[in-house]
Amino acid sequence: MTRTQGWTAPLGVLAAVAGQGTVLVAAGLLVTHPPGGWWDPAEDGLVARLADHRTAALTTASSWLSGLAFTPAIVTVTAAVALLLLLRHQPRPAALLAGAVALQAALFVTVAHLVDRARPDVVRLDGALPTSSFPSGHVGAATALYGGLGLLALHRLRGRWRILLCALAWTVPLLVAASRLYRGMHHPTDVLAGGLNGAAALWVVARALPARAHRDPAAPVAASPAVPAPAAASPAVPLPVALVYNPVTVDDALLERLCAVLTAHGHRPPRRLPGAAEDSGRAAAERALAGGARLVAACGGDGTVTACAEALAGTGVTLAVVPCGTGNLLARNLGLPTDPEAALAAALTGRTRRIDLMRAEGDGLPARAAATMAGMGLDAAVMSDTGRALKRRLGWPAYLLAGARHLGDRRFALTVAVDGAEPVHRQVRAAVVGNVGTLQGGVRLLPAAAPDDGLLDLVLVQPHGPRGWGQALLALLTGDRRPGPDAPLEHFPGRRITLTADRAHPRQCDGDPVGEGRALTLTVRPAALRVRVPADPAEQPDPAEQPDPAEQPDLAEQAQPIRSAGQYDRPGRAAVRREVA
Repeated sequence: MTRTQGWTAPLGVLAAVAGQGTVLVAAGLLVTHPPGGWWDPAEDGLVARLADHRTAALTTASSWLSGLAFTPAIVTVTAAVALLLLLRHQPRPAALLAGAVALQAALFVTVAHLVDRARPDVVRLDGALPTSSFPSGHVGAATALYGGLGLLALHRLRGRWRILLCALAWTVPLLVAASRLYRGMHHPTDVLAGGLNGAAALWVVARALPARAHRDPAAPVAASPAVPAPAAASPAVPLPVALVYNPVTVDDALLERLCAVLTAHGHRPPRRLPGAAEDSGRAAAERALAGGARLVAACGGDGTVTACAEALAGTGVTLAVVPCGTGNLLARNLGLPTDPEAALAAALTGRTRRIDLMRAEGDGLPARAAATMAGMGLDAAVMSDTGRALKRRLGWPAYLLAGARHLGDRRFALTVAVDGAEPVHRQVRAAVVGNVGTLQGGVRLLPAAAPDDGLLDLVLVQPHGPRGWGQALLALLTGDRRPGPDAPLEHFPGRRITLTADRAHPRQCDGDPVGEGRALTLTVRPAALRVRVPADPAEQPDPAEQPDPAEQPDLAEQAQPIRSAGQYDRPGRAAVRREVA
């Protein structure tokens, strides 16, 4: 099942709710009645220590924080936000918030009654509440409401401040949990169970809601006589089209709908070619070329897209990116919608754009293409430790769980050679080379990167301790690009970038782990790929009319050493000047 279908089966929803409640009750009984007495949680110690160190200021602060999750506050905020969303004709997010808060509340009351756990044996600042201690209703409600608000800020707002707003919203449940422990109202496992209850309620309601409504591609709305339909929607000469898809993430129902989008826009019924796991679909793309396809739609994640891009580079055949994976970085950076059908429709009615590719190679790594980002260190370790099943269930937030485990990884010595400049030596946690600059959630890791500027961009992630991580986050939010080894994020541009580490480290290309190694070299392949992107009247005329890059000499072979100041002029913007040494 793809993420775009929604989980609307009533029995499935009921099973999920029943499972959530069963797990909560089982966990509560396990904590309160350990089998045979073989396990003693011994949780009262933490609550007692907090009670012994209470101060007037902390007591006041905890009262305000608890107030954020009291029932009247939760009901008021939920109703106000839901009403605002409904007035703006956004019923789905309104239903998500209201449904998650209601579901966690229902489960909280049920589980609290069945478990009936006594509250901690300390002086409690909120008196005797009618419900038992397990799970924490305050934390569950705060997680469902403020966690949901954070998700909405992340996905529906624009600009880098949405990351800060999301972080602030997600911090509220943690502060509420701390206040409930401080006020002696819950044991640690109570607030943990409350948080899990709220998060699970969000997930269940999100899966239960139907997917966003979009126009049926098989029956487009007739255009008004005064507004003719775009010419791109009905090509004069139907192109031979092939769909190369990842059978793990694209099921038969989605495949049928994608084919309907193509035929509705005047194209011939496509040839369907499933990709193989061992090559991510490159052989299927090569079969599409051999069969005469002039447009290849890559339906999958970044691995499938890159495999198709590698096969099509320099052939004059055009690629349409259909995001059906976890990261979908190329689709995001090309401005395509995240919904597969909407993305394909936008590509078909858009324009052709030539973009660069990267050539990646290193010790034990045969030369291969990359379209978005490649790197060594922390980012590659996160990619390696994130399981496929978890990515299918959670999407790109699954990377956050693995990332938290690697924040404490030690820095390592890295030598960086950019074109012909003098190599620099740094102590880093990660090095990422990008053909594009935006990560999931709109985070601009490489602010100057553009997929068609003939350059690659390198960022060295080198924070010193917790304060350094805070500075790195601030640099991401503000776009700060200070040079030098003391900067938490240091940037370099170039056409050929070589990374050499002191020892073998994890490496990744377009989100796929490619094995550990000491070296990684990335070389730009300018204007190597024709790709369909959404129409933009402000852009230059369709580059499909320009000469094919296969008929021109490879500009990567003509790359000159960068000058002492590392100056490169990027088309359409002021020259980027960065110190390399």
